[in-house]
Amino acid sequence: MSDRPVAIVEHPGYTIVEHASLLGRNTLQVAARAELLIDVRKPGALAELFALPALGRLPLLVLGAGSNILFAGDWPGIVLSMATRGITILEERGDGALVRAEAGEAWNDVVSWSLAKGLAGLENLVLIPGLAGASPIQNIGAYGTEIGEFVETVEAYDRLAGRIVRLDKAQCAFGYRDSAFKRAPDRYVITAIELALPHERPLRTGYAGIAEELAALGVDTPTPAHLAEAIARIRTRKLPNPALVGNAGSFFKNPIVTTAAAETLRREHPDLPAWPAGDGTMKLAAAWLIERCGFKGLREGDAGVSAEHALVLVNHGRAGGAELLALARRIVEGVAQRFGVVLEPEPRIVGAS
Repeated sequence: MSDRPVAIVEHPGYTIVEHASLLGRNTLQVAARAELLIDVRKPGALAELFALPALGRLPLLVLGAGSNILFAGDWPGIVLSMATRGITILEERGDGALVRAEAGEAWNDVVSWSLAKGLAGLENLVLIPGLAGASPIQNIGAYGTEIGEFVETVEAYDRLAGRIVRLDKAQCAFGYRDSAFKRAPDRYVITAIELALPHERPLRTGYAGIAEELAALGVDTPTPAHLAEAIARIRTRKLPNPALVGNAGSFFKNPIVTTAAAETLRREHPDLPAWPAGDGTMKLAAAWLIERCGFKGLREGDAGVSAEHALVLVNHGRAGGAELLALARRIVEGVAQRFGVVLEPEPRIVGAS
């Protein structure tokens, strides 16, 4: 592809760029390109866009902030990004409110906005990178909370139906880092999310380090804003800033195994963190497994594992996507050989041969 992007279409609802660089479109800071890059500013333009011959001919990748993707090579088609903005209260309810966030809003801005409005629920999800429209796809979660708990409706352009549709929580089929949108990546383009947020609810402070952080803040009776501040401080210490060091946050899911398998591992490794995951299964701490295999802080060229958190792969400079993928595969093989547990990546990996 050409090294020089060329704008080929300017439209009130969208912009199309040819031979576009994706370097600034992914938080792992991997150099990659796309045949076409489309930024959509008006959801109503999607029907017109999908009527274009190129969108029926070339592979399509819907991209948010690029915080949950690894480009292992160039994308041989179209990258489409929702650039819509806006957060509003659709309906005041006695115990809370229904909030709508357009797909292009930064997720952390949605969290901050909701807290400023006196709404609870999203405090544990502070500082998760990415856009609001991407949050249901991965069913983002942290510190005992998942976005799927609060989703009332996801609005999306359905390529199969050729129109914008509204999916309720049941239709979203949320699971652990999973959803109907993740299982059908070529079908939906999310345009907005609608969240039912309460004014009050019991705070979830049981995760390691939260109580200590609240104590360090001098907080005895925490509010949702206090909890968000505590978690933000913990995340800032543990996770490298992608603006400074390329990363996609946690690169691996915490593996879920049978209770029997977990108990066998814990007899051999009593300090292995594990917790019930329902239906006779347990969730294991992937970071512990990776660290025990000696990968924490490892660096191979510019591809590495964070010295602060073993779950985070980092780009120290100019690592290519193929180099980061090779390191990820090495980690998967190492953990499988030592513990018999197969790790799965959280980010979507595209362009791999």
